Amino acid sequence: MQNKILLTEDQIPTQWYNIIPDLPSPPPPPLHPGTMQPIGPDDLAPLFPMALIMQEVTQDSYVDIPGGVLDVYRLWRPSPLFRAHRLEKALDTPARIYYKYEGVSPAGSHKPNTAVPQAYYNHQEGITKLTTETGAGQWGTALAFATAQYGIECEIWQVAASYRAKPYRRIMMEVYGATVHSSPSDITEYGRSLLAAYPDHPGSLGIAISEAVAAAVADPKTRYSLGSVLNHVLMHQTVIGEEALLQMAMVGETPDLLVGCTGGGSNFGGLAFPFLREKMAGRMNPVIRCVEPAACPSLTKGEYRYDFGDTAGMTPLLKMHTLGHDFIPPTIHAGGLRYHGMSPLVSHIYELGLAEAEAIPQTECFAGALTFARNEGILPAPEPTHAIAAAIREAKRCKETGEAKVILTALCGHGHLDLAAYENYLSGKMEDYELTEKELADAMSTVPVMA
Repeated sequence: MQNKILLTEDQIPTQWYNIIPDLPSPPPPPLHPGTMQPIGPDDLAPLFPMALIMQEVTQDSYVDIPGGVLDVYRLWRPSPLFRAHRLEKALDTPARIYYKYEGVSPAGSHKPNTAVPQAYYNHQEGITKLTTETGAGQWGTALAFATAQYGIECEIWQVAASYRAKPYRRIMMEVYGATVHSSPSDITEYGRSLLAAYPDHPGSLGIAISEAVAAAVADPKTRYSLGSVLNHVLMHQTVIGEEALLQMAMVGETPDLLVGCTGGGSNFGGLAFPFLREKMAGRMNPVIRCVEPAACPSLTKGEYRYDFGDTAGMTPLLKMHTLGHDFIPPTIHAGGLRYHGMSPLVSHIYELGLAEAEAIPQTECFAGALTFARNEGILPAPEPTHAIAAAIREAKRCKETGEAKVILTALCGHGHLDLAAYENYLSGKMEDYELTEKELADAMSTVPVMA
């Protein structure tokens, strides 16, 4: 009975996969908020190095991974694929459940898969400092680790609610050498304006993005780094799916269902896109399902339209499923995946009917996480509990129907620094929250009206 399916270091993918050329139609382009015209490389140059801008718009199906990135990848890649025998037994299901475990990285999540190349390309172009935002802290930790590998400074704005609830995430970022601010902060003009009106502001990822972008554009040797949403970020994550394809083939399996948690889309895209390539080519036919929190349901309740990626309206306009750039998740929401919009690429794929979506309340997610942890031994980060809950739902359906479906998911990180959320659940204090139509309408009222 094989539990771990392992690859060797010489089987680490040497190319990232770009799904855009294989899609039936290209995703709508980002727009300049002033001209409402598609943005060009020069518009992005104050934020990103040219190498990443070119990856953002490339029409090549594959992009070579530089040797300087592969050298760092070898610290944790290839990551293991597990067959969840004990979970299957506990659920008494005929389904076969596999999970790709990304918590083996130094940061404890999938985020270094893109943090490392982003730091590498900025270093290659002479950038000395990166700014970014982070919510739960997985992305901030990953970028702090990555910048340390190339001797770059790192300044991070962390959503205030998470900054207060997760001090050990902040400490981990600082161990890697980063400077961390609670957002909104008194460092930026925008942050100061928010604090003046609401001194105990809980913050949001949109606000933290605004502050990090403002700091980046003020210094010619500083650039901004984003951990999800953009095309090049999702492309870097495809090492997950490419490895998983090899590992599933080693045990003679193809998935009937692939489930991934979705907040900004990077973990989902990283696992799903290589499998979606195979599906579009007719080599397999899995159902591909995005799973998001009921408290922040951008795909299942948001509107597909152009919106800002940040709260202050400093970023280009992105065509995506959005809850409105002013949307702030409730402070009771502990499950991560707190971004107001979904990756434009994931949104486009959803609109094309190539993926489906469901939203799950957080108490069901954490209940599933406990079942998973008590059988598989790994404590999941709050974000992948959504995919675990969806996998458990499907496994229970298989018990009722007798179908022996193959279910594949990505356990995108461990929850060792997220124990406050588990304590909240175990003590019975965790509440479910579902976005109301009025709240959605109020948040969407500030979204630009496009002709």
